[in-house]
Amino acid sequence: MSVFHELARFGVVPVIVLDRAEDALPLADALIAGGLPLAEITLRTPQALAGLAEIARHRPAMLVGAGTVLTEDQVHEAKAAGARFALSPGIDPLVLTEAQGAGLPFAPGIATATEVQMALRAGCEMVKFFPAVPAGGIALLKSIAAPYVHTGLGYNPTGGVTAETLGDWLALPQVRAVGGTWIATQADIATGAWEAIAHKARAAVDLVTRLRG
Repeated sequence: MSVFHELARFGVVPVIVLDRAEDALPLADALIAGGLPLAEITLRTPQALAGLAEIARHRPAMLVGAGTVLTEDQVHEAKAAGARFALSPGIDPLVLTEAQGAGLPFAPGIATATEVQMALRAGCEMVKFFPAVPAGGIALLKSIAAPYVHTGLGYNPTGGVTAETLGDWLALPQVRAVGGTWIATQADIATGAWEAIAHKARAAVDLVTRLRG
């Protein structure tokens, strides 16, 4: 099973902004307790890679990846830290090539049909539809994805998706998993609201289970 098939099995990926590396393990434990042993640690803060490495080293059952991977160097840094997959808000052929060479499963960001074709040419299995809601929401993704259904390409909508709209996104057969920032917000992590994070993770898992029947 590929790593993106594992993401699809959960249906929702917690998207994390980590300000302190010491919060990484309590965060991982909260997500695991909520039945969602999965996280995209975005490389937006100085401590992100260190936190990712802590999770990869001490919580090996956790499926942890790197988000906001923008450069070739970050591909190798994420891989070295233990990331099992990586995502980007946009598509850069040089970064894609580097990720493939490093053996790091990579989902580039797309918002147009042209970008979908770039991803397909590069052999991508999944792409991030970003920013999902500001870019045009479900209606736009339906239109973009329609000509490429036969390719089997999967989509990970991220940006503005909420617990309330999760079902609408997952109703699209091309959507494998949504990216969710609501499960573990920056404020929740900063205040150590681990029980609240675990509760939101469990609620998301239960909702996906109900939606998929």
